[in-house]
Amino acid sequence: MAQILNVLLLLAEILLLILKIFYYIYEATYRLIIPPQKKSVVGEIVLITGAGHGIGKELAIGYASLGATVICWDINEETNNETMNEIKKMGKNSVYAYRCNITDREEVFRVADKVKNEVGNVTILVNNAGIIFIKSFLNQSLDEIARVIDVNVTAHYWTLKAFLPNMIEKNHGHIVALSSIAGLFGAPYATVYSPSKFAVKAIMEAISEELRALSNGKSLVKFTTIYPAIVLTGLVKNSNIRFPWLMGELSPQEVASSIIDAQRRNYENKSIPSYWLFFFKIGKLCLPNAALKCGMDFFSYGVHPDDKKVT
Repeated sequence: MAQILNVLLLLAEILLLILKIFYYIYEATYRLIIPPQKKSVVGEIVLITGAGHGIGKELAIGYASLGATVICWDINEETNNETMNEIKKMGKNSVYAYRCNITDREEVFRVADKVKNEVGNVTILVNNAGIIFIKSFLNQSLDEIARVIDVNVTAHYWTLKAFLPNMIEKNHGHIVALSSIAGLFGAPYATVYSPSKFAVKAIMEAISEELRALSNGKSLVKFTTIYPAIVLTGLVKNSNIRFPWLMGELSPQEVASSIIDAQRRNYENKSIPSYWLFFFKIGKLCLPNAALKCGMDFFSYGVHPDDKKVT
């Protein structure tokens, strides 16, 4: 009798699982047509790494214009202050700039404490800073390899250690991290950059799932991972795009706008352009590797190598 009851309970669980799967498929399809409403960021304290230029600068301007308090972090004090001053010229005074080398964990924790004391607890953390050296693997120096890993991967752990605990305690907050389209597949001449962006994806997924498990699904701390295509920030000098009208380079302004939109809608993953992630998932699911490589050769989307250092 007990065995029959256990079988019936298992069947009931399986039925419930199937119903949940169909529900979430329906919900995802519905959200493709009608996206979630944007949440307000008024009064939120947003910290952006790499705010001195490119996407980071545009993110700072975008969040400030929406009424958030903005904290700019960058290793380049001059450009970081320029971002802050540009925002103040807009009439937005709730903006602060701190020089911080995010690869130095002691400095991260020290500056984080200063931010907490002078501004308040960060509620939205945007791990935007990144670096790439566009070279073949054999031409990359040991120092270049270490620097890419330190900036693109390890630094995420230091900022998360500094700001995530308070978000968990308050059960309120949002972590945004920039991966890359190159973090979805291995790209030539990005043999360190691509794995570093794969790692960003893994970090975000693992911490999000861990927090969900620890809170029994009750955590309100959100996680958003962004996968931009090539962005005109100066990091890439020689792009190789066969169909620019379909997969053209993006401006920092439009990427920043898409990132803010994804964060405000609580998207877990967002590629820019948006169709990249969808086609990547379908391709990986349905096509053999040889077919995927044929497609990559046809579209010829990537970069030409050079030996110039870009930061």
